[in-house]
Amino acid sequence: MAYIQFLGAAGTVTGSKHLINTGDLQVLVDCGLFQGKKEWRERNWQDTPVMAREIDAVILTHAHLDHCGWIPRLYKEGYKGKVYATPSTIDLCGVVLPDSGHLQEEEADFHNRQKSSKHLPALPLYTLEDAQDCLKNFVPVAFHTPTKLSEKFTFEFVHAAHILGSGMVEITLQLNGGARKLVFTGDIGRVLHLNGEAPGRVVRTGPETVDGADTNVLVMESTYGNREHPKTDARPELARVIRETVNRGGTVIVPAFAVERTQKLLFMLKQQMEEGTIPRVPVHTDSPMAIKAIEIFLKHTEEYSDETKALIAKFGSPLKWPNFFFDTTPDQSKKMNSMVYPMIIVSSSGMVTGGRVLHHLMHRLPDPKNTVLFIGFQAPGTRGAIIKSGAPSVRIFNQDVQIRAQIAAIEQFSDHADTPELLEWLHTFGKPPRVTYLVHGEPSASALLKDAITNEMRWNVAVAEWMQKVEIE
Repeated sequence: MAYIQFLGAAGTVTGSKHLINTGDLQVLVDCGLFQGKKEWRERNWQDTPVMAREIDAVILTHAHLDHCGWIPRLYKEGYKGKVYATPSTIDLCGVVLPDSGHLQEEEADFHNRQKSSKHLPALPLYTLEDAQDCLKNFVPVAFHTPTKLSEKFTFEFVHAAHILGSGMVEITLQLNGGARKLVFTGDIGRVLHLNGEAPGRVVRTGPETVDGADTNVLVMESTYGNREHPKTDARPELARVIRETVNRGGTVIVPAFAVERTQKLLFMLKQQMEEGTIPRVPVHTDSPMAIKAIEIFLKHTEEYSDETKALIAKFGSPLKWPNFFFDTTPDQSKKMNSMVYPMIIVSSSGMVTGGRVLHHLMHRLPDPKNTVLFIGFQAPGTRGAIIKSGAPSVRIFNQDVQIRAQIAAIEQFSDHADTPELLEWLHTFGKPPRVTYLVHGEPSASALLKDAITNEMRWNVAVAEWMQKVEIE
């Protein structure tokens, strides 16, 4: 029996791992880290139910850690195969995965020095060296290029428009003398119509249409299945938050994902400074990974939005903009702690799970002059979710840090399609898939999206469960 097994991103919004077993091959679509609640994070330390050395290939949709971040561990557990991804995804993984390994080594070292772990010694899930070693096995596959893993297994990438290089995976299997088509969306980018809905898009807008004819199984994300993005322009609200903070003499700290979100914000800040809607205060990007990601964006001009092309043509490379600083060294990062004049600090991680942003929040959360501005989804259980919830304090580096700074959030920055946008994309299918499984969403989001699809489109939809096996008919 050929089947799909959901090894992650089922019942939660992280840890994407979907195993396809054809009888002849075992292939993973995505291999991500679990993030957020402890019960999920603990699964990062569990082996895959199928032994790693028995998996034949990994197909990767994009370079976010919740989709790619477990790949070094898979190799550490004995995986010997290749990882297939688009060229720009591979470039981004060359930054994201070593950074993840480095942060995990730092966290283990911290716990060992503080004797704050029940494991002695505390060990990293994988190291920087593990991450660098696994990258040697990545194979670039261009969009719309059919690629055979065997005579019975062919796949190709189509644009998902979520982040640079992100692709949906269309798979064709030859089973029992006939073709079976599977589509795995990864994360789906937004379907936009109004200019103000999500300004600052760095890459193309809108996922490509997938030919729904004879699709047997659609495995689809549901991150924003229980909500809609605001349709208002984010820029006036962003300008207001910055102006009010600067007038108080404070600093705006933006925990931002290093890939896509940081680049989008920098382009928007530049545009608003040139228009005079925000003051020309120093902007510090304090994330070596985000800085490398900018260099990768500048390389892949083929994926630029028209807005990005126009902005770079007018102002040149972001790395050379006046009053924009890119802090690569720890000393440059620490120096900001003694700076008392207003500024904007953009630093990862986006959910405040690690990275340099922790140090900036340690110093600035207790001061009501400052503002912490969230521009991305905060998974339940993360520090970002705790801060955003209005909690009086948050634990950072084993200390309870008082939250007196102003807390703000702008939801329009999301790169995930919401419910109406997902439905609009599904309407482009010529005919419905035989079955659609919803993954990569909190239970409430997946359940409400299931109801929306079945009520509006009368499709056969189910919410995937962790470890569930479903037959490919």
